[in-house]
Amino acid sequence: MPDLFSPFTLKDVTLRNRIVMSPMTMYRSVDGLMNDYHVMLMGSRAAGGFGLVFPEQLAITPDGRTSTSCGGIYNDDQIEGLKRVTSIIKDMGGVAAIQLGHTGRKGSEVKPWEGGRQLAPDDPNGWQVVGPSAIPYGGKYSYPVHELTVDEIKDIHKSYAQAARRAYEAGFEWLEMHYAHGYLGASFFSPIANKRTDQYGGSLENRMRFHLEALDAVREEWPERLPLTMRLGSDDLNSEGVQFDDSVVAIAKMKEHGLDFADLSIGFNTDEMKDVPFAQMAFMVERGTRVKREVGIPVGVSWNMGLPAVADRVIREELIDLVFLGRPALSNPHWPVWAARELSHNDPFSLVPEDWAWWLRNFRAHNECIGWPALDEGARKVA
Repeated sequence: MPDLFSPFTLKDVTLRNRIVMSPMTMYRSVDGLMNDYHVMLMGSRAAGGFGLVFPEQLAITPDGRTSTSCGGIYNDDQIEGLKRVTSIIKDMGGVAAIQLGHTGRKGSEVKPWEGGRQLAPDDPNGWQVVGPSAIPYGGKYSYPVHELTVDEIKDIHKSYAQAARRAYEAGFEWLEMHYAHGYLGASFFSPIANKRTDQYGGSLENRMRFHLEALDAVREEWPERLPLTMRLGSDDLNSEGVQFDDSVVAIAKMKEHGLDFADLSIGFNTDEMKDVPFAQMAFMVERGTRVKREVGIPVGVSWNMGLPAVADRVIREELIDLVFLGRPALSNPHWPVWAARELSHNDPFSLVPEDWAWWLRNFRAHNECIGWPALDEGARKVA
């Protein structure tokens, strides 16, 4: 029986445990480049025991970024900084993962703590946002959307392929396509955002065509021996949008096109969502289990998975295969070690590099002074 700390092998890659640091936009890049901040952030989480470590979503084109302060992988000059990130992750015992994406009609923003507003296309720091149809997202995303032509779609697929080449050159060993959270891939999948009448719109088969062609393009550059995965906006929580049944069909089709693993999330193609489950513990697990069972593909999910007992249980019961942690990874660089202690792991310090582990195992002072919170008996009993 696996548990949260069991190794996980996919293709030629083995993770030391089932704990993943999710991609999170940090707004610390200049010209899309990774820098000392990203080396610090990713290296510390790998050193803290995370098995798979993602930097933020990396844009495949300059206009695919959320803002001018976001990371990219759209030119070869960005490879050097990415190599620094993959090198420190590997040196600390983790596997370096990359998420390729394009924000589509939700791009051209200012930083969220500066208001998060969308900038006009003619603003010096803004650009013309694009989508499957000329439909603004709404709310703060109010500027006109350019409807992509078929030729422009083909160019985007070429950009995915070139980004995959750069990712391999930079040393990443796990590649995820971002098709969720209202970004470009998600908007092609959703009837709310996609009103096209050509081969990329209308039927489910047509609405997933963007995804399949992108997967095919990436696989031409990404080695077969390395995992090719996807984060899918699997439910819009709106009767007019993506329904989860559609996503199960789509993932099965993506598997035929070389998909190795499904990372499930919400579509976020509209703010008009019904019966939102965001306060519920581990609410994506049930959906993940269904995909794992019906499609026969490994699955990971995020959303409210930060209690160690919950994360461990869903792995032990083989409901999903990997646990993705976003904010818990930001709030606690050593979340895996803390979780191991909460779950009575026989050697929690085995999750950190050996030099750190030596010092921590040989602690000779008062146990409560080592820097860990007191054990939470309540959290340990959550099931």
